[in-house]
Amino acid sequence: MTVDELRARLRLPVFQAPMFLQSGPDMVIASCQAGIVGSFPSVNARSLDDLEQWLDQITTSVTAQHAPWAINLMMHPSNKRRDADLALVARYRAPIVITALGSPRDAVEQVHEYGGLILADVVNQRFAEKAIEAGVDGLVLVAAGAGGHTGQQSGFAFVEEIRRHFDGLLVLGGGISTGRAVRAAEVLGADFAYMGTRFIASNESMADPAYKQMVVDSSGVDIVCSDALTGVKANWLRASLEAAGYDPDHMPEAGAIDITASAGDAKRWRDVWSAGQGVGAVDAVLPIADIVESLYQGYRQAREA
Repeated sequence: MTVDELRARLRLPVFQAPMFLQSGPDMVIASCQAGIVGSFPSVNARSLDDLEQWLDQITTSVTAQHAPWAINLMMHPSNKRRDADLALVARYRAPIVITALGSPRDAVEQVHEYGGLILADVVNQRFAEKAIEAGVDGLVLVAAGAGGHTGQQSGFAFVEEIRRHFDGLLVLGGGISTGRAVRAAEVLGADFAYMGTRFIASNESMADPAYKQMVVDSSGVDIVCSDALTGVKANWLRASLEAAGYDPDHMPEAGAIDITASAGDAKRWRDVWSAGQGVGAVDAVLPIADIVESLYQGYRQAREA
């Protein structure tokens, strides 16, 4: 798939971002059928058999008439399924692969071999340069304000910095929750917007209903950035930290990097809930089709203005 082919299949220049424990086949299929890239982390499937079932369901439901789908691969050594997941990705010819938490180098050749696009999730210029050197087609710039694992650099500065030396595909994430913000990402120089938090409170999300409601009830002031849980800076909902026994104003020191281990008595990510600074723009739990329609109307109005 080429970048032009990707654009031609989208109603809106948006990636529904892969969210740990929240994005599954229902979210991916609904997103693609609504006209945006749907994606999920491979590790959300509890086993290789489950992952194969998910991939079969997605490839059966998402046709050439829909937006393409993407899969997120955690490249960190703590992901023991990394190589096996990559083999399944190649077998099912995922149109887009997004790597995170590690070098994309081991995935680039396999994805290019079957004609897929490969993007690397990066949080600063140093990681961006390494990913470009590894041969990726594009970068996902995770800027300040993103839900889950987050960067610390403003999207305004980040896009400008990368565009000075890279003319490949750029996807910008971090606090983007409206159609107007999607258009703003394009004006900055990004090709697409990356949106996760906006889709937590969707009918198709695998998030707990209480999690969805907490997103609806929260605003930017309720987001706490900490590396205590996973060893990597991430944005969390204050109320969920408190419910898990943490003091959001006095978080512990950084934990060891392990995307699956437990943190105290509360499993990381399952009992402590993440969200980005764009949470204040989420005011209802809706079907993804309705969310995308609202985004499209806001985007169209911003372009016309």
